[in-house]
Parts: sequence; structure tokens; C-alpha cells
Amino acid sequence: MTPRFRRFLIYPLAAAIPVIAMTIGLGTAAGASTASAAPSASVSRAAQASAAAQAAIKQFMAGHHTDQHVGSTKKIDGLTQVQSTNWSGYADTGSGFSKVSSSWTEPTPSCSGTSGDLLAAFWVGIDGYSSNSVEQDGTMIECYYGTAYQYSWWEMYPLNAVQIVGETVASGDHIAASVVRSGSSYTLKVTDSTHTANSFTVTENGSGDANSSAEWIAEAPSGSSGVYPLAHFSVWTAGSDSVTAGSTTGTISSFPDDEITMVDGSGNVEAQPGPLNSSGNSFSVTWKRST
Repeated sequence: MTPRFRRFLIYPLAAAIPVIAMTIGLGTAAGASTASAAPSASVSRAAQASAAAQAAIKQFMAGHHTDQHVGSTKKIDGLTQVQSTNWSGYADTGSGFSKVSSSWTEPTPSCSGTSGDLLAAFWVGIDGYSSNSVEQDGTMIECYYGTAYQYSWWEMYPLNAVQIVGETVASGDHIAASVVRSGSSYTLKVTDSTHTANSFTVTENGSGDANSSAEWIAEAPSGSSGVYPLAHFSVWTAGSDSVTAGSTTGTISSFPDDEITMVDGSGNVEAQPGPLNSSGNSFSVTWKRST
């Protein structure tokens, strides 16, 4: 499937930075005038939802933000704060990144009473913040007509779309995720120690990857009509965050780091990252609104 390149406004309270974004080829995104069709009464809602979710997620492609917006710079203790329409979390910048890792307890979504598709992805990765390549893996929540479906997945762009591995991720699962580079080879690993069938390790060769950033992100995936409503995940806490660039291994705060707040097109906060802990290796993202 040909990638759809989306333009997402990233408003640095510094100069804006290109961001790779997951995109979906199916369904209706936030702001679209027509909602997704309700499940047919003649088909099991659970079966239809699961099939629709998997079909949509398997068509995720990477989209590249190319607009540059220059705003005022806001720094707190050397930290640059920026805004994005699809990411919330932290990104380290520099060169020669070769490892990024994190662990978390899978959040508990609040899907009751929702209609259509609402999505939230949690991941670690190398690249994507200031480059056209991305190597990433993690978990994902989909709220489909009031029911939650959760997955483990990985992606390397431009080589492939998102690959679903596990379909039985559940709230409260203990997750560890990492991306490790050796030369031009990347090992992507997610371990679900609660439901081990969702765990995987894959090794893929890159293609001209920049290795210029490392990320710990809660994302609102995107479709052909724009960014999907953000599934209500309450709080996602990324802990034991580690990163290696060149010969230096440290935490998020060991390298130049950007704190990224997710906002909608009107500037309303959708997902707010909290400050790094004193060790610089943990933070939380709090859901604020769907769209």
C-alpha cells in the first residue's frame, strides 16, 4: 500500500521538528463529518470489532511532518518544551543512537459509552523525531464502540507498515520494550511478562536510518482524514528509561531532551507529560481529552 504522507503541526515553543506518525488507511479520523459505521446487528460485535481493528492497524503507514513553524523558545532547566498534534512524551536528540528501552504497566482504558474508533499507542523508538526513518515498538489500545482491544506491535519505516504480533494484551500487563541497533541492523523487542504470547523479538536491517533521536511516546495514531480521537488511557507511566548514543549510556536526562505535549488544532491539551523524576529515567503522560 502506498504510504500517505500527513502534515502534522508541531508547535515548538521552539522551532518545530519533523515527526513520524502512524497512519491508518481505514476508518474515520477526528474532525471527519461522517462517523465510522456501527457494527451490523447480524455480526458479533466483538468479532467485527476485532477484525476491523486488526485490518486498520495492519495498514498503518508512516507519515512525515514537513511543515516548519517557528515560535518562542521555552526552556526549563535546559529542557525544551514543544507541542505536537499526535505525540506526548520525551525525545532525546543528537547522533549515533543505538539503544532505547522502557517498561510500563499497560494502562486501563475507559471505553464505555464511546462510539467509532479511538486509539492510543505507547512505544519506544529510534528516529522519527527529526528524520524520515523510524524503528519502534510497543503496545496499542483501541476503543471500538465501547469495547477495548489491545495489541503488541513493531514497525520500521520506510521498510514496512506496523506489524501486529500480540492480540491479548490487557490492562495491568507488565511490558518491557526496546530497540537496539548494531550497525545497520535493529533488534526490536517487546516482552509481556503477564501474557507471554504477546512477546516478540525481531531483527531487521535498516535503510539509511539517521539514528538521530530516541523517543518514549504516547501517540494518537492517524488516518487518511487526520488524527484519530485519543483513547482515554488515564495515565501511562514509562519507567526504567534508558538510552545509548555513541559510547554513552544513560537516562532521558543524560542527553538534550524535549518534553512533548499533545494538543489539538486549537491548542487544547490532549495528553500532558509530567516532569522527569530525579533520576531522569521515568515520567507519566496523563490523558486530558480525546479531541
